[in-house]
Formats: sequence, C-alpha cells, structure tokens
Amino acid sequence: MTEFAQGVDLENSQPRRKKRGFLNPELVRSISFWTTSGCILVAVLSALLAIWKFAGTDILWRTVATCAVIGSGTVAFYWINVLFGKTSD
Repeated sequence: MTEFAQGVDLENSQPRRKKRGFLNPELVRSISFWTTSGCILVAVLSALLAIWKFAGTDILWRTVATCAVIGSGTVAFYWINVLFGKTSD
C-alpha cells in the first residue's frame, strides 16, 4: 500500500482527519449553513418590517417562530448526521 492509500498526506506528513457522517458531511454542512442563514435573514427582515409598521406583530412572531423551527431542525439534522455517521476508512 502507498502512503496515500493509508490516509497520510504526503505534503504535510500528517494523517488526514477522517470525515464523519451518514450522508456527505460537506454537503450537509453547506445546506445547513445556507438554510440557517436564510432563516436568520428572513427573521431580521420581518422584524425590520414590523418595526417600521409595514407588517403587523402577528406576522412578525409567526415568521420568527417558523424560521426558528426550520433553522433548529436543520442544525439538529446536521448534528444527528455527524453523530450517527461512520468514520471513513
């Protein structure tokens, strides 16, 4: 076996860090980041509209609660993916 096949980085002479995750960790992390960021952006925009009285407070709280649930679910999904994933060989 070559050093590369054994998981050793030839340039840095250090073992590469093993990736964990049931699904592709980079893809799940990317989707989680953008979904959570989008939820934060929508919640902030909704709050600004309510402050300037372009939207009612009922709409504000429903939007913020929806974004909190979606964002929390996305972060939880990423965490569960890493927790139950296997280390790559």
